[in-house]
Amino acid sequence: MMRLKLLFVACLALLPQQSIAADGSYGYPIKGSYEATIIGTPANLIPDLPVKMHTRQLVLDVIPDRRKPPIFFYDKGLLCTFAYQKQKAPLVFLIAGAGASDRAPKLLTMMKALYQAGFHVITLPSPSHANFIISASQSRIPGDLTEDSADLYRAMEAAWKQVEGDIEVSTFNLAGYSLGASQAAFVAKLDEERKVFNFRKVLMINPPLSLYSSVTRIEEMLKQIPGGAKKQGIFFNKMFTKFSEFYRYGNFVAINDDFLYTIYKEGLFSHEETGGLIGLTFRINLAGLIFASDVMTNSGYVVPQNRVLRPTDSLFDYFLVSTHLSFYDYFNEYFYPHFQKLRPGLTREALIESESLRSIESYLSSSAKFGLMANQNDFILTTAELDYLRQLFGARAKIYPHGGHLGNLEYKDNLAYMVDFFKKEGVSHDEH
Repeated sequence: MMRLKLLFVACLALLPQQSIAADGSYGYPIKGSYEATIIGTPANLIPDLPVKMHTRQLVLDVIPDRRKPPIFFYDKGLLCTFAYQKQKAPLVFLIAGAGASDRAPKLLTMMKALYQAGFHVITLPSPSHANFIISASQSRIPGDLTEDSADLYRAMEAAWKQVEGDIEVSTFNLAGYSLGASQAAFVAKLDEERKVFNFRKVLMINPPLSLYSSVTRIEEMLKQIPGGAKKQGIFFNKMFTKFSEFYRYGNFVAINDDFLYTIYKEGLFSHEETGGLIGLTFRINLAGLIFASDVMTNSGYVVPQNRVLRPTDSLFDYFLVSTHLSFYDYFNEYFYPHFQKLRPGLTREALIESESLRSIESYLSSSAKFGLMANQNDFILTTAELDYLRQLFGARAKIYPHGGHLGNLEYKDNLAYMVDFFKKEGVSHDEH
């Protein structure tokens, strides 16, 4: 049992919480889609970034009357990270990917690169992260792009209200990666109506086209585990053993990206095992989402209805139950019934379609403020979906030949492109 817990921690810590095609000189070294996703960018290929910055943590009271169950006693408000310049500068809001906090490693790397280039930055957790569900989600049931983006917009307004007296801002900008990239598109569309920020530039990094399609593809990776999803525990132990044996005989001081890159070069994991590990990591993140949402709504989905969990109560059994709930379980038994009650007559197909960038196609195709970064071998997209994004964004898209899902986000060329996107002279609010 202890080994299983340790591997939970290892998975959460080690894995991601990821037109104009790049030419043959692109130097990101990991060609495998799954392998790139797990390993990320080797340290020597990440640019030198500032160690010291002017930063502070924001704790936002986004929903003042929100009552929080005792088990979440530690949650004092929505956490955001604020990096600021001493002079007038543009500000970039960054939205984390699925399950990630405001201090997710990839998000902090983006923040450092932008800070180094002279930007103010505010990072926000994903609406699927427990802190956001507890402190900033109106419905407390994450996954709807329209609702989650309205929650994000409200959080951005609260963050700006807290810092606007301390900094001078020339323009507002927005970026997100993975799920956060799709949410950035919906946030920008909402801003067209509310006009609080009038975003000058919006960058989408490795977005899914359809949330349902992409999550289905990740969920299907569990079938690559020998014996299928029902053999999760055995697979956990097998992966942990591989990590442990290699670590024991290697000259390493930490399990980090360099360690994983060395494992990758040794070929200790098969391609199928790597895909299974990605699927398991998604299940763990989904379990955290389900538990937080279930407790906040008192729905009785995992924790018996009206049971009050105390800080001293063990949650491990609930967590294990949650990890055995698939995305299909969450969607069909919890998510869809909630929205069907709110919108009588809503079909499953209509809900799935609304959770897609296709639903705002005309806005995305007509707005010059948008940019897209994507990878040719990102497994969350089908070939047809990537082609659709390529056509939708045209010259506004940068598509790299490989990098998996977010694996190359911290690569020096990718970060340079991101910074240049926001630094380039470009559209104002009225130029789209």
